[in-house]
Amino acid sequence: MQKLIECVPNFSEGRNLEIIKQITDEITRVDGVTLLDVDPGGATNRTVVTFVGEPEAVIEAAVLAGHKSKQLIDMSNHSGEHPRFGAMDVCPLVPISA
Repeated sequence: MQKLIECVPNFSEGRNLEIIKQITDEITRVDGVTLLDVDPGGATNRTVVTFVGEPEAVIEAAVLAGHKSKQLIDMSNHSGEHPRFGAMDVCPLVPISA
């Protein structure tokens, strides 16, 4: 059976769709990764992204997206209802199959 993990990073941008697209483009350019959902929230100014794939590919996509978010999101001017820690706020990895 193929090993699969799901990744559900939260990015501190929920209003600028161009920035969100640039971040998700980093995810989709990795072979073996499938983007499942992109859920931006204007009030929280946060986007939850869900993608799945083999562990190595998912980790590569998460690192690329994290680097891109750091380049694009200015945390010094960030506002929103949800507390935040950084451009990529959390990045949980969930085992799907082993």
